[in-house]
Amino acid sequence: MTAVTTPGAAPSAGRPRAADPRHRARRRRRLVALAFVLPALLLLGALVVYPVLFSVGRSLFDASGTRFVGAGNYTEMFRDPATLTAVRNSAIWVVVAPTLLTGLGLVLAVLVEKVRWATAFKLLLFMPMAVSFLAAGIIFRLAYEEDPDKGVLNAAVVGVHDVFADSSSYPTARARDGEGLAKAPDGSYITTGSASPGDTLALGLVGVKPADLPEDARPAYGAAGKTDAGVLSGVVYLDFTPGGGGERGTVDRTERGMPGMTVEAVRDGRTAATATTAADGSFAFRDLEAGSYSVRLPAENFAPPYEGISWLGPALVTPAIIGAYLWIWTGFAMVLIGAGLSALPRDALEAARMDGANEWQVFRRITVPLLAPILTVVFVTLVINVMKVFDLVYIIAPGPVQQDATVLATQMWLVSFGGGNDQGLGSALGVLLLLLVIPAMVFNVRRFRRSQS
Repeated sequence: MTAVTTPGAAPSAGRPRAADPRHRARRRRRLVALAFVLPALLLLGALVVYPVLFSVGRSLFDASGTRFVGAGNYTEMFRDPATLTAVRNSAIWVVVAPTLLTGLGLVLAVLVEKVRWATAFKLLLFMPMAVSFLAAGIIFRLAYEEDPDKGVLNAAVVGVHDVFADSSSYPTARARDGEGLAKAPDGSYITTGSASPGDTLALGLVGVKPADLPEDARPAYGAAGKTDAGVLSGVVYLDFTPGGGGERGTVDRTERGMPGMTVEAVRDGRTAATATTAADGSFAFRDLEAGSYSVRLPAENFAPPYEGISWLGPALVTPAIIGAYLWIWTGFAMVLIGAGLSALPRDALEAARMDGANEWQVFRRITVPLLAPILTVVFVTLVINVMKVFDLVYIIAPGPVQQDATVLATQMWLVSFGGGNDQGLGSALGVLLLLLVIPAMVFNVRRFRRSQS
């Protein structure tokens, strides 16, 4: 008997079901997508997942990598003073650098809108982003040099200081032992004998090159022989005869005076009179009361010249490196915030101005609240970035203060490869750094997803 198939009835179990074309297309698209994504997944696994898992595992072993120590490296990490210094410096970086950069970027983004050459100004501020951290570190290492002849910052500081404060002209001058002048504990020189009004003193100094004397310095020979009744006078001269010859302790004809030097007449430990040497080194104390006096050359005459600020010393090395970081990243913050500023509704700003709000009120109560999402993204991005800072710290900080400027990234490298040779402890530091960065990364990703929805 022949079976009759009713239209619309399900096919029998023995017959193969025809493949759905749409199902085949979806499966083909998935395979194509997987083929495109697979290289990226392989790279992600090789460059990110595997190193993270290996570092976690390595942190549980000792320096040689053969003995399991469990959490020993993590315990040792927080007992090490260098690691605690790195944590402290990293905290300073996280608090100071992103805050300053976000604030500077906001202020500059608002101000740039009001200048005529806004594009050129943005280009100049963004240009340091094109400089590598290595090159920027070398630039600022040179700029922070303590020698004013090499470091541009100290050259500027010394220039400003010398405008408002006189510097000593004779920092290397000194008196010979046993020739009438003795050095006091405060660095001044005082006569070993006493003098009275009517006496003339010859105070010879050495240690100064004749070429380093002021241009207006004149021979002191004529002033050395002058006497004036009732006046305590004398001459301060360079006791050195160019070309040799001459007599020590005696003013020779070719020896020049030392102008501009402060001289004091001292009695009973108190300064009775003060004078300044003339071009030939002569000085005179008039209207002194009768009696015995000592003559003193104050320490200010021999003070070393002002050398500026020790930018890379233990106290200022971290702020100095943060300053270099600000130079590089300010343009980045300004451009991102400027992009958000250009998207603000102008009608709200104009309405506030029409209602009588001044520019500061518009900025504080309208611009900043509307830019809050952008400011948060910039701040968190910079937090993630400063947690990983390495190049600038390693390059700018000199060797003697490297430990004073170290952060977690540099400490991880120093412990692992920079002499410590303890990759177990270094891996523990790397895991700590990862755990500190992850919350900021998760926050940024969630913020980005919410902004896209």
